[in-house]
Amino acid sequence: MNKDNIKTQMVVKEQKIGVLVIDGEEYISLTDLARYANPEEPKIPVQTWMRNKDVISYLGLWEKFNNENFKGHEFVTFENEAGKHSFYMSPQKWIKETNAIGIISKSGNNGGTFAHSDIAFEFASWLSPEFKLYLITEFERLKKNEAYQEKKEWHANRVLAKANYLVHTDAIKNVIVPTLTEKQKRFIYADEADILNVALFGMTAKEWRESNQDLADNGNIRDYTDLLHLVILNNLENLNAELIKMKLPQSERLVRLNNTARRQIELLQNNKAFKSLECIENKVNNNLTLSM
Repeated sequence: MNKDNIKTQMVVKEQKIGVLVIDGEEYISLTDLARYANPEEPKIPVQTWMRNKDVISYLGLWEKFNNENFKGHEFVTFENEAGKHSFYMSPQKWIKETNAIGIISKSGNNGGTFAHSDIAFEFASWLSPEFKLYLITEFERLKKNEAYQEKKEWHANRVLAKANYLVHTDAIKNVIVPTLTEKQKRFIYADEADILNVALFGMTAKEWRESNQDLADNGNIRDYTDLLHLVILNNLENLNAELIKMKLPQSERLVRLNNTARRQIELLQNNKAFKSLECIENKVNNNLTLSM
């Protein structure tokens, strides 16, 4: 799964049900729900359900309401064919042919088929009305769970960090890249990222990998740093973007960035409000997997 998505789980009638949060919307594992009916071959209930004409109509209606890129022509073809003995539908085929977003399919050991909660509830109802009621109850309990809400808020902070990164790379693209040769362009983004690494951590990404070979296979210097340094890194990305626009040389920017990093570390490391934020982070990390 994409590491930038939130993944958790709930338990419905002793069945573990995976939940993904993508852009603030909950997607429930149809694969896990299907195991309620067929533990050995969960894809069979999903495909059987999707052969139903009413189901195809519902899926298409949901996409029309929520997906501006939905391919309506392909949907009409499926709707006309649905219900016939020769009609076959799978999540992968539905996604590929209609550009659907209400159902997503992930491969690999941690993969499976997930659907927006609106759709997952319909599938659960088809499996068993009783099972659907249990699912809704546990889903509402999950959404009220304090640790889960904190986890979503923390994810929002990570999204903000990505936005700051885009500001930084946009400045590089528009100011620095046009002046470079093709060979230089291949290295400039990593080079500018290392300016920030040196300013804040005192080393390049390569130097960190060489000193932390046991960790390097699963992440980089930024993946393993603490909250304090992540916050300051976001600030430095914005500052460096502005310095780039001012067309300051790299050597001068490095000095300014390092001075800013040292001042912010001194300011924030003993700040009470920041300490509270660190406590929230620790609590979230200790509740990565919720058990209802």
